[in-house]
Amino acid sequence: MTLYSRVRPLAFTLPAETAHDLGKRTLRAAQSTWPTRTALSYAYGYEDPALEVDLFDTTFPNPVGIAAGFDKNAEVTHALEALGFGFVEIGTVTPYPQAGNDRPRLFRLREDEAMVNRMGFNGQGMERVKSRLADDGTPDFPLGVNIGKMNSSTEREAIEDYRRVFDRLSPFADYVVVNVSCPNTPDEFDEGSSEHLRAIFEMLEVENDRNVPILVKIGPDEPEVSVFDLVDIVQEFDLDGIVATNTSTSREGLASPNQEEWGGLSGKPLADRSTAVIRSLAEYTDGELPIIGVGGVDSAENAYAKIRAGASLVQLYTGFVYEGPSTATQINRGLAALLERDGFSSVEDAVGADLE
Repeated sequence: MTLYSRVRPLAFTLPAETAHDLGKRTLRAAQSTWPTRTALSYAYGYEDPALEVDLFDTTFPNPVGIAAGFDKNAEVTHALEALGFGFVEIGTVTPYPQAGNDRPRLFRLREDEAMVNRMGFNGQGMERVKSRLADDGTPDFPLGVNIGKMNSSTEREAIEDYRRVFDRLSPFADYVVVNVSCPNTPDEFDEGSSEHLRAIFEMLEVENDRNVPILVKIGPDEPEVSVFDLVDIVQEFDLDGIVATNTSTSREGLASPNQEEWGGLSGKPLADRSTAVIRSLAEYTDGELPIIGVGGVDSAENAYAKIRAGASLVQLYTGFVYEGPSTATQINRGLAALLERDGFSSVEDAVGADLE
């Protein structure tokens, strides 16, 4: 029995967002000195050349990252690196500080090993995040920045929101993700319309003089034809990849009594659904468009399923909440064993193996 398995029942007596904030404060303290960061790395670090992934003109030490939403304001990037993750995606970052939706807005679905969130793009805003990245320094592993709009913005104002955050934070980023698929923000207009997406990408095409890789995050609930329409636009603008998938509004097959809380569902129930979306995307693009797979990743086996379906990298959030600080190490050790079992010399060799 791990230490976290003993502590988790106590942590789970706290409201979910309170426990999340406490966990981040603990990680912030742990990364504050060189000896504590070193101790974390010694306890949780795991390296294997077979796990390295070269993508977006950088090297990921392993394919297991933290999804957007966990470290919205770039407060614990160095601690997450020490815990053995291969990259982190901060955000969603908006131009200005934003309170988000009223509490409670984060719920555990324990019977399903899932969570529902309706955070609503709460965060400290781009200037605070920029200052923190400048003052603390970026971690030594790849950093993604997930960008979004203010909840009150009109369609035209949203374009300017994306531009502002991109201009402020792209100098720190190894890649940037445009988040137009969050189910927890006001539906003032259709963020996924082809006209709106083209307006965003046309603007970013002009602003991106540093050639920072740009990806777009999609949801799991859209009809396949709508997903393929978005991919056509992504390819039209020569964007660099897709993050699949965001949280879901579906509650099919859940057992938890509080499943009807509104918001985006994450965790184990999304594992197969997000893998199916990844496979469809990889088949539609002949494996030529990089995919970051997210949704229900909590073990080496389901991370490997996403990789074999076509994902070059995977991300988790809810799995980290349920499995604890050794999650990345356990997944990476398991991935190395699975690669060896199947005769692959690297993660890159396994990407899309099930499509052949």
